[in-house]
Amino acid sequence: MNILTNIFRSSLGKKYVMAISGLIMFLFVIAHLAGNLQIFLGAEAINRYGHFLQSNPELIWPARLFLLLMLVLHIWAAVKLSLENKAARPVGYASWQPAGATYASRTMLLSGIIIFIFIVYHILHFTVQSEYLNLTHRNFVDFEDPAKRHDIFKMMVVGFGNPWVSGFYILGMALLCLHLSHGVSSMFQSLGWKNEAWGPFLDKVARYGALLIFLGYISIPVAILAGYGKEALK
Repeated sequence: MNILTNIFRSSLGKKYVMAISGLIMFLFVIAHLAGNLQIFLGAEAINRYGHFLQSNPELIWPARLFLLLMLVLHIWAAVKLSLENKAARPVGYASWQPAGATYASRTMLLSGIIIFIFIVYHILHFTVQSEYLNLTHRNFVDFEDPAKRHDIFKMMVVGFGNPWVSGFYILGMALLCLHLSHGVSSMFQSLGWKNEAWGPFLDKVARYGALLIFLGYISIPVAILAGYGKEALK
């Protein structure tokens, strides 16, 4: 119990909490991308994948609650560490020159807040399937494929067919991947995996990995806006 208390009270412990929760969510981002990219395999593949998830609530709901816990812990640790840093330096620099600090590192808290707003909208849009937020005037819940499964393929084509929705999604993914480009590097540092030999390599892994994730996610709305899947609208 004392170990757990010390973890949540110490700055080092909070960094571990933020790093581990960030790692778990990073792995989810990759897994979620792998699932979403099945749209390029056609309606059967993505609908079968979605049906598997929806028909196994004993798997999906514990995973959702665990990810929610990780998100709450990540935000809590980030806010607490930010407040502690400000308290340690109550008077700002007269002339701040962020030598060596990237734009991503200087905007972590702000980008994190915007990403949280994007996540809430994305869940309401495609998971809760709120008709009032999809900007299409269509109820995604009613979409059904010939096998009587929820037609996720059609939902994504209709949803991303709206340029405003796709634009907001691309912006959200850009901020997420900007956040990841520094966050993953910091995670390596907090977990003690970075040293003089491996540090530059791990920084590149974080940057290029975030770029690949960004390109993977935005390939879906870009392809749909370009006409992919238009047969689902017939």
